Amino acid sequence: MQVNKEEEEEEDAQVGIKRRRKMERRSEIKSAIEELSLMVKFKPVVTRARNGEEKDEPRDDSFHVPTRPFLSLCSFVLEVLDKIGPTMAVLRLDIHQNVQRVELFKESDPSKYSNLVEMIKKEAGEGNAKKGNSCSKAIVWLTRSLDLMVALLQRLAKDPGQKMEQAVEESYNVTLKPWHGWISSAAFKIALQLVPETKTFINLLKTKDESYENFKEDTQTLISLISPVLEEIHCILKLYGLDRLKSI
Repeated sequence: MQVNKEEEEEEDAQVGIKRRRKMERRSEIKSAIEELSLMVKFKPVVTRARNGEEKDEPRDDSFHVPTRPFLSLCSFVLEVLDKIGPTMAVLRLDIHQNVQRVELFKESDPSKYSNLVEMIKKEAGEGNAKKGNSCSKAIVWLTRSLDLMVALLQRLAKDPGQKMEQAVEESYNVTLKPWHGWISSAAFKIALQLVPETKTFINLLKTKDESYENFKEDTQTLISLISPVLEEIHCILKLYGLDRLKSI
């Protein structure tokens, strides 16, 4: 019953975010920050005594990554790619298909799979995590796509004068490229030739009246919130031997 209650609260929170998006002109980054706040809110904690002090810590017995906010963050990546333009259509389609795969898996048991990790556990236990179009593999590539987004935003926040093509390429080189084969790498190389100018891209990400300083502050907030989430997911993937998977 507790799990069902948390699931209902999570759904209500998601509805609230969507309603605010319609009522306010909010940037995608601000919306992503709200999604991350849900991941923190619905992450189970346990209180343990250390040196006579009470402190909340993540549970030691299992990892927990709320599925719905994770998928919403992945949708944020799609929105960012839309800002870059049709040049990223192949990557966008891949992310969209992986999101659908995870959503379909979740619907098979919404309460149990409200925790993303339970999906990986099930497939790993059945020996299917690394096979075919598994949900686990979808989670791997969605996580790496989030890595790409974070790396790109870090570069743009640090140096808004950097050429967009260079920022995207450098971000790709440290996130997706190590796991891509020559076909995927070649396709990405072609896509780089059609990215917009940096100023144009940043203006598309922020609201019309938002200053660059506010955009930079929001970007840094987003990065600080999402980095520990990604770190935890990478730990999970490594635990189940999924961290070295490559594409063609």
